[in-house]
Amino acid sequence: MDVSRLNNKVAFITGGSRGIGAAIALALAKDGADIAITYASAPEKADEVIRAIEKLGRRALAIKADNLDAAAVEAAVNKAHAGLGSLDILVNSAGVFSVDPIDTATLEEYDRVMAIHVRASFVASKAAAALMGSGGRIIFIGSNLGEQVPFPGLSIYSTSKFALVGLTKALARDLGPREITANIVQPGSTDTDMNPANGEHADAQRALMAIPRFGKASDIAGLVTFLAGDESRFITGSSITIDGGANI
Repeated sequence: MDVSRLNNKVAFITGGSRGIGAAIALALAKDGADIAITYASAPEKADEVIRAIEKLGRRALAIKADNLDAAAVEAAVNKAHAGLGSLDILVNSAGVFSVDPIDTATLEEYDRVMAIHVRASFVASKAAAALMGSGGRIIFIGSNLGEQVPFPGLSIYSTSKFALVGLTKALARDLGPREITANIVQPGSTDTDMNPANGEHADAQRALMAIPRFGKASDIAGLVTFLAGDESRFITGSSITIDGGANI
């Protein structure tokens, strides 16, 4: 492990208290970054992540900020910058899952999911970009369901994740002259509390995959750490799928 790889870098991860977000926070800390995370509830989970990061010798902050509250998200970015002294890496990871066929989907649910996935990511990215210098990284956690829609009921969820692809590409154009990159990671079935590998619908998901098993949160985190590092400096506007071949 080369702890100098991201040494003196500060990373801000939304939804960093559990699942993929927590794995990303720990992976970036192992590579040398100081970490700020947001959480919407369950402060004890956020505290566990903070303690694990501090055991690695890195500084860490947990900031309560629900992605439904745009002002709170913007304030959290600024708190992270003030508390840790800079901001180099933003990972928009906070998310929810939503399944409803179009005939029963509601406008309220549409607004909720779009706010959490798209509006909050826009707000965080805008706030972070204003604070980042050359070499900054903005990384979105999307979904392979933002590339293909293999089963019904995803009119809201997939819409939100497809929208993140557009936001990624637009930010890459806007921020490229400043040497700030923007990329989106598209996970498939990943073993988390939101979608456990032994869940009710797990077998149907495995049946779609070339490698018929769920990924681990650490698999997603490994790709994010690559995109956060110097090796990825010429990659921007890219959508990178990590789903065991479900979409091939």
